[in-house]
Amino acid sequence: MSCADHTHHHGPDCGHTGIRHGDHVDYLHDGHLHHMRADGTVEEHAVEVGSANPAGCGGGHACGGHGAGHVHGPGCGHPAVPHGDHVDYLVDGHLHHPHDGHCDHHGPVAVVG
Repeated sequence: MSCADHTHHHGPDCGHTGIRHGDHVDYLHDGHLHHMRADGTVEEHAVEVGSANPAGCGGGHACGGHGAGHVHGPGCGHPAVPHGDHVDYLVDGHLHHPHDGHCDHHGPVAVVG
């Protein structure tokens, strides 16, 4: 899917967090993971669900990236990351997913820059 009216050019100095995604780097932008193609179009990407980035509940994740009372969601201070068919939040290089009063650990991502 492409972002038709996207005028921002993503790259190493664009100010958005870069995430290594396969053989390229995508950029977190307002809850989206954008891939800048060579022709200047922007594609929407998501971190794939798999063994490195599972989507299931692990029964809770002891996290040093925020306090026990912290709840992930819009405006929580952590960047939103599309992951499979849901949204996770980037905390200290890994994905957190709010679930049933705790955080599920949905695996590491390689932050670039």
